[in-house]
Amino acid sequence: MAEYETVRRAGSSAQMAAIDAGLRAHMNKVYGLMSVAMVITGLIAYVVGSDLASAKAGQDTMLLSVDTLQTMFTSPVRYIIMFAPLALVFGFSAGINRMSENTARLVFFAFSALMGLSISWIFAIYTSMSIATTFFVTAIAFAGLSLWGYTTKKDISGWGSFLIMGVIGLIVASVVNIWLQSSAIQFAVSGIGVLIFAGLTAYDTQKIKTTYLQMAADGQTEWMGKAAIMGALSLYLDFINMFMFLLQLLGNRN
Repeated sequence: MAEYETVRRAGSSAQMAAIDAGLRAHMNKVYGLMSVAMVITGLIAYVVGSDLASAKAGQDTMLLSVDTLQTMFTSPVRYIIMFAPLALVFGFSAGINRMSENTARLVFFAFSALMGLSISWIFAIYTSMSIATTFFVTAIAFAGLSLWGYTTKKDISGWGSFLIMGVIGLIVASVVNIWLQSSAIQFAVSGIGVLIFAGLTAYDTQKIKTTYLQMAADGQTEWMGKAAIMGALSLYLDFINMFMFLLQLLGNRN
């Protein structure tokens, strides 16, 4: 937060008032974009997941046919559904500087739709009540952690490298456990995953704030819109991952 204090000391009261107002508007935009993406993810996950659960139970589906669901979740197509969001988010992060703001926003929403499709299976595995309860718990935890990251005077930028190393470790452990099928490893990965993405929520919120302040101080207003989209993407991923790890810990299976 040193950059923020430097700007405060260097700027006039009018300049600081303008920067503070701009920061509030920027954070509102970040949370607004994230909220829209969460709604898209939730709707697609619910519709497809409910159809999958109905198909498994031998009941009528709402939107997708049983044959379509079988193709999506029992054929090699399931690997495309599983890894498409990962491929898209890496491509999006690498190419956002070449996109217009409107294009970047559409790609972000397309990514959230793919993410909804890739996690839709949870509605066929876990009870609706446990999904709703876990989402509520995640939302409360996310709000508290993000608020702390926004308001704290402590510089937590040093957490970044440690948390990224933790994410890499989680990925490696999860891949290894595909073959080991160890419940103990799965439990450990879920618990550590919740802690890592809780830390990333606070870290990313502070990073979004400091990035805006640096851009505002340097007059880089042309990047503000895409910076808000990238900030929304970071917080969206933190929320989704924290929710999924909590669901593995707290969810009741059908």
